[in-house]
Amino acid sequence: MTNITMIRAAAERIKGHARRTPLLSSPFLDEIAGRRVLVKPECLQHTGSFKYRGGRSAVSALDPEVRARGVIAFSSGNHAQGVALAAKEFGIPAVIIMPADAPRLKIENTRAIGAEVVLYDRAGGESREALGDAITAERGLTLIKPYDEPQVIAGQGTTGLEIAAQAQEAGVDSADVLVCCGGGGLTSGIALALEADAPGLRPRPVEPEGFDDVTRSLISGHIETNNQQSGSLCDAILTPSPGQITFPVMQRLCGPGLVVTEDECLHAMALAFQRLKLVAEPGGAAALAAALFHGDEIEGNAVICTISGGNVDADVFQMALNRFEG
Repeated sequence: MTNITMIRAAAERIKGHARRTPLLSSPFLDEIAGRRVLVKPECLQHTGSFKYRGGRSAVSALDPEVRARGVIAFSSGNHAQGVALAAKEFGIPAVIIMPADAPRLKIENTRAIGAEVVLYDRAGGESREALGDAITAERGLTLIKPYDEPQVIAGQGTTGLEIAAQAQEAGVDSADVLVCCGGGGLTSGIALALEADAPGLRPRPVEPEGFDDVTRSLISGHIETNNQQSGSLCDAILTPSPGQITFPVMQRLCGPGLVVTEDECLHAMALAFQRLKLVAEPGGAAALAAALFHGDEIEGNAVICTISGGNVDADVFQMALNRFEG
């Protein structure tokens, strides 16, 4: 299980490689939210999302002989790029299994980094696990899971270490920390870091409508599963269910989940661009959407939120800007 010692060790291993992203604010966003809004823009991270942190952490933690054989990962795009770049930096092979309906930009970027991309039919029910098992057995690769992997969670937890330090610098010691949540790697990593360094900050997962498995799991007390696996613009945070490793951490440390609509995510994308000059993808804007449009579900005079990724196809980004101009 991931712990604060592993997160601090990951921070040392990725130091000088991962970017320390800032904590941004805008009076215009504060006015909409009715409270101070602080935004952690991981869309500015290498490969355009926080996933590089976990990818670099996991690859760098491997035994050198094992690492040299190469790695394999499942991803709709952001984890793919994070692992692919980490593998490239270490000069090792990387195979990424991606759904055929993933955004074109994410598929192209993963290939451009140098990884071998293998596509599967997610909508048709093709098993990525079976495909991955066959390739792994044939080539002796090491699987880097997207969220239910201790060293990946440790890498994502470095985001929480930064939030704790930056919130203190900003004079915020009590606030909800809203985290875009799929399988819970980022949420649980941040939760563990905040528990150690900023216990007054309460992590809360944010999910898209129709894919709120973590929110429902926190309510029921056991792991819930989504009825569908695709069909939302928020592809970056669509997972079947929370992880076996991540859920107990979130159950212990997180406040109630928040659920946002696709339209709210698109609106948040437009506002992030207009007010912070940031490019966010729909799933990456979910936490900001909750901060701006679900204020009655949030406590305190300030709220902190992640923008977890910015890898969005141009037509989707343009749609957001056109729909919520001005």
